[in-house]
Amino acid sequence: MAASETAPIKMRGAGYYSEHTQGAKLVIDAAIPLVLAAVEKMDLSGSSPFGIADYGAADGGTSLALHHALIAALRARTERAITITHTDLPHNDFSALFRLLHGLLPGKPGLGLDAPDLFSFASGTSFFRRIVPDGTLNLGFSATAMHWLSKLPATLADHVHAVGAKGAARAAFSAQAASDWQAILLARARELAPGGRLVLANFCTDESGFYLGWTGAKNMHATFTKHWQDLRAAGAITDDEVRRATFPQYYRSVAEFRAPFDDPESAVSRAGLRLEDCFTRVTRCPYEAAFAAGQPPAEFACAYVPTLRSWSESMFFGALDSARPEDERRAIIDRFYDSYEADVTAAPAGHGMDYVHCFLTIAKVA
Repeated sequence: MAASETAPIKMRGAGYYSEHTQGAKLVIDAAIPLVLAAVEKMDLSGSSPFGIADYGAADGGTSLALHHALIAALRARTERAITITHTDLPHNDFSALFRLLHGLLPGKPGLGLDAPDLFSFASGTSFFRRIVPDGTLNLGFSATAMHWLSKLPATLADHVHAVGAKGAARAAFSAQAASDWQAILLARARELAPGGRLVLANFCTDESGFYLGWTGAKNMHATFTKHWQDLRAAGAITDDEVRRATFPQYYRSVAEFRAPFDDPESAVSRAGLRLEDCFTRVTRCPYEAAFAAGQPPAEFACAYVPTLRSWSESMFFGALDSARPEDERRAIIDRFYDSYEADVTAAPAGHGMDYVHCFLTIAKVA
């Protein structure tokens, strides 16, 4: 059994993802000025609907403030109908997304997304493919999603993530990421109307070599690896299950993000996409910040580990042999995250999941 073939990758549902990912919302909030600046550059004349797509929306909670700001900016300049297509993989909890949009998600009343002539849709199609018809997209947005790869290019015996890969394995991840980046951009080039724009906030490896979960202190992915391999040492999981716990992810460098745009003969450039802005930013882990402000270690660990679990659990669960009874697999996963939480409680200094993003604004030329 290969995790990439049988394990559905998804964010934890029922509103858990946005409830436990404060950092992701901070990143999206930081992108609001970029989105508003992109809209300011657009010609909003015409009568066709203004098409928006949110790629990798999860349960919709982290991007709700951005969409409110975007709709207000559009309504100040145009009476055109507005469509928003919230996209994610088929196993995403779309019921939670629509309950949130309609203000029906428990604990979040009144936070819906509703306005005259606003039409919300959802798509379970991968962003590696076209999702809306050609020429109907005016503004595409994605945050903290496009580091996921379309397939796992290699499994790792001594690490859970490409940040720990070396040699041929590292090259395989880089090549897959380059191919996927081109596929993502070419799909968007067809969807975008002339003058349309993409605003993307992607995980990256920045100019200092920093990436999600490592900005010079304890390394989140190394800690994942330690606790997963501790389960093997205790006889709880097998060598095969260790290897299958390899994230199908890659954190591109700025040069890797820029490559299709810097080559005027690339397929992306010939498709009419132009890079208008590109910069990196580190967003401090809000849970670690609360600990630094005096939160007790146990409370910090109890708040921090669920944000890791919200996006990583499906991958680790899928790495376990499907022949195991489900309650046994659940118990192993609980043991894994409990051990991480105990680690943070015992020695909290240095733990944290700082977000490291590359922000890009991309235009479709007429």
